[in-house]
Amino acid sequence: MQMSNKVKVVPCSGIGKVFGLVAREAVLKAVLELCPEKSETVCLAYLVTGDEEVKEMMSGSVCITVDGCPKMCASKNVSLSGGIVVDEVKVLDTVKDYKGKKFGSATELSDDGYLVADEIAAKIEQRIHEIL
Repeated sequence: MQMSNKVKVVPCSGIGKVFGLVAREAVLKAVLELCPEKSETVCLAYLVTGDEEVKEMMSGSVCITVDGCPKMCASKNVSLSGGIVVDEVKVLDTVKDYKGKKFGSATELSDDGYLVADEIAAKIEQRIHEIL
C-alpha cells in the first residue's frame, strides 16, 4: 500500500445526530472542494473495526478530526489507529455562536446547518495549509 502525504481529515460517524451530519458535510467540503490536492478523508467505521489496510494507511499520518459531540470518537479512534491528531475540531465550539438557530435533522441540514458546516470547512482548510 502506498503512503499518502496528504492530511487525513476524519469526521465522527454521528449517525442519527444533526451535529454528526454537520461534521461529515464540513469534512466533505474541505476535502473534496477546498483542498482536494492536500487532504483526504477516511471512514471512521474502518478505524473502529480495525481494518488492517486503513490502519496501515493511518499509522504515522498527520490527521485532523471533526467531532459532533463531546465523546470525541473520531479523535480517540484516530489516535488508537496510529494517526497523529494535530487538531481536534469540535462542532459544538462553532454552533455555540449560532444560539437559537435550527441546524436541520440527522438526515438533512437547514441553511443554518450548512452555514456552520461551511464555517468549519473553512477552518479545516486553513489548518491544512498551516500544517503543510
